[in-house]
Amino acid sequence: MKNILVATDFSERSDRALRRATFLAREFSASVTMVHSVDDDQPRSLVDNQQEIAEKLLAKQARSLQETDGIACSYEVVLGDPFEGIAAAAKASSPDLLVIGPHRRQVLKDVFTGTTAERIVRTSRAPVLMANGVPAGPYRHILVAVDMSDSSANAVEAVKRMGLDSHAHVTVLYVFDAPGVGLIVNSSAADESVGLYTEGERKAAERALAAFLKHVGFEPDFQILRFNETSVGDVVIATADELSADLVVIGTHGRTGLSRLMLGSVADVVLRRSNRDVLAVPPGGAD
Repeated sequence: MKNILVATDFSERSDRALRRATFLAREFSASVTMVHSVDDDQPRSLVDNQQEIAEKLLAKQARSLQETDGIACSYEVVLGDPFEGIAAAAKASSPDLLVIGPHRRQVLKDVFTGTTAERIVRTSRAPVLMANGVPAGPYRHILVAVDMSDSSANAVEAVKRMGLDSHAHVTVLYVFDAPGVGLIVNSSAADESVGLYTEGERKAAERALAAFLKHVGFEPDFQILRFNETSVGDVVIATADELSADLVVIGTHGRTGLSRLMLGSVADVVLRRSNRDVLAVPPGGAD
């Protein structure tokens, strides 16, 4: 990991993103580029004024990172709405990692789909780190959620490529289903049969996980199997909380072109609801 792009709007949320990027840059000897987008759909005088203020603020932050933290830092002010500006900057610089702050969670109704954060994660070719937690230091425990798909393989490869596994403990989580439980529950010998059936599915899941990890050439510090009794996204979040994981890594099920509309339900739930940092890894070779 050599080049980290950080999106900032100078809010407290963006401060989390910049602080997390600073920890990562120190740890991996990476450079940081800050990008701020100025809405150009307003009178030119306002655009010019906001652009000037943004450049002064970014220059001050860049100097601080260089002088205090010893990190090579540059900045860019782009014109357009936040999504368009950040997307353009990411496309031009091809960063190893794009860091953004948490999306704005609404009271009583947590909407993620359609937000700037969701659009960035959905369209980015680089892994996107949503800095939800308050950064207190380098990552110490990383949870990687897998489902044996190509998206999961991409997520594992990103962890290896970025070197995250050499700086933190890594736990791989596989949430397995037991689709026949419902039918057995309705039978007369439900309790014993459900136990035997679920144990059989667990053993099959254990074999599948071992084969997957061998295929991707990865040996995590820990492996966890969880039976899906609610939803996979809920189990991932609960497991991350149980382990006090600093970071959750998950692949996104993107599509190319204009049809690339959904991240996949699991990634969507984790990104929308987790209070921990989430690294969303896009499909390999996506457009």
